[in-house]
Formats: sequence, C-alpha cells, structure tokens
Amino acid sequence: MNRWWEICVWGNGALEEIIAWRLAEIGCQQNAVEEYEGNIKVTAYLPIERSELLDLAALSLQLKHSALLAELPAPKVKCHILQEEDWSNNWKQHWQPQEIGDSLMVYPAWIAPPTGELRHVIYLDPGSAFGTGTHPTTQLCLEAIEMRLASNNLAPNFSFADIGCGSGILAIAALLLGAKQAYAVDTDILAIKATHHNRQLNHIPEAQLWVAEGDLDTLLHNLPEPVDGFACNILLEPILGMIPRFQELLKPNGWGILSGILVDQVPRVVELLNQHKWSVATLWKRKSWCCLTIKRS
Repeated sequence: MNRWWEICVWGNGALEEIIAWRLAEIGCQQNAVEEYEGNIKVTAYLPIERSELLDLAALSLQLKHSALLAELPAPKVKCHILQEEDWSNNWKQHWQPQEIGDSLMVYPAWIAPPTGELRHVIYLDPGSAFGTGTHPTTQLCLEAIEMRLASNNLAPNFSFADIGCGSGILAIAALLLGAKQAYAVDTDILAIKATHHNRQLNHIPEAQLWVAEGDLDTLLHNLPEPVDGFACNILLEPILGMIPRFQELLKPNGWGILSGILVDQVPRVVELLNQHKWSVATLWKRKSWCCLTIKRS
C-alpha cells in the first residue's frame, strides 16, 4: 500500500500564491485552500517516495523567509504520513464539481453524474496527477482551449497535443470541444496511468487519445505530422527549454498555450519566444499565474 505526506500550511491569505509555488516546487501537484478571517489553510499531498523529511523542513524555512520578506507572520507547517486509503478519502472531501469557461464542467468521477447538464462534462479521478480544474493555471488553459476551439471553421481532422498532461484534463477537454485526435505525454508514470483512466471514464476511444510516458522528444518521434494546437502547463524552465523546438511540433498556422508561468516570469518567456519568431496572441492572468496563447510571427 502506498503512503503519502499530508502537508498542512496555515498562514496569512496574502501568502497563498507563494505557498502554492513552494509546494509545487517539492512536487505537490494538487492542493486545497480553506479561507477564514483573512487567513488560509492549504492542504497538499505528496507520495512519500518523492520527498524526505529534510525537504519538508526546508519547505518550512523557505516559507518563513518569504513571509519575512513580505513583512507577514511566518506560516505554520505540519506534516504527517497517511496510508493510501486515508489519503484518498481526505483528498476527495475537498473537491466538488466546477464550471469553467462558458461550456465546460469538471466533475469528480465518484459523485453521481449530473442530469440535464448542458455543458461538456469532464469526468475525472486524477489520483496524484496534476489537473483537477481547481488550480488557476489549469482553469486558464481550459478557457484558452475553449476559446480556440469555439470556432466553427476547425480543420476536419484537428489535432491537439498536451505536453505534461497530468490527469489528461486538457487533452480530454480538447476532444470534447471538437478536436478529432489528441496526443499526451508526461514524464510521471502516475500521470500516464491517470490519463488512461480518465480517458476511459469519458468514453474516449484509445485510438483517439494517444498517451505515452515521455517528453517533447517522445511526442515528436511518434507524431505522424505536426499538430494544429498544443498546450503546455508545467513550469518555467522546462518551457524555456522547449521553445526552440515548437516549430517542429506545430503546423504553420497552428497555436500553442503556455502556462505554469508566474507573472514576473513572463518577460523571460516573451523574449525567448520573440527570438524564435513566435508572438503572443493573448495573455491572461489569474492571481499570480499567467497563460499565454502563441502563434508564429
């Protein structure tokens, strides 16, 4: 049976983005936030194999330092170990159906299906994979995909790729919104398992959503031809490393969606995009996170 760290952080509400960022740095891909009287409690889960007690001690020191710089009280951090059954039950208590954009709804698979729902319902059981629709970057990407696929003049065989697919939520959304073929890769084998599982929950044929453990190289090696659109919701440094190769991934009139980027990191991304003849078509912001839609200059 797998075991998990349950990490609870109590602090001032102004530290929410810093706390989320620090948790993401150590590998926590999902967290739940409870608000009370200007303060917050952030709860996150991490497979025990991915972090040691020293890493969690460092997390506490980093948050304390960030709070001091912001002239706010230091957050309180507590960690303890859960068995998989306890983790699953605890985590699921925090997640409820959520409407996103004009036409999407993300729906926990363990809740009774909705009746009479007019939105495209994405059924998810993400396990430890990132992507439940609660994080600002996932919401921004879903809204950007919706905006791009809302057009009535999609190519008959419109194809979409998701680099760092997590739960598979973005690829599944693209298919529900009209894409005919999707490709998804992630370096985390747990994300690959989650994407396969969520594909089945949404009754998507295996041939329509190709999924593999790997990175951009893996994707390029297996694509029959460049895609019409892609999304990449990961972190800054991996995105910067991939920008020089985006032209291999996309058709000449294709578009890409980049997120997992903090507001103050945007200039670095835009500068490198310009160097490789990409332009930013839209830039959306939610809290401290940004989402960029790009196309060839």
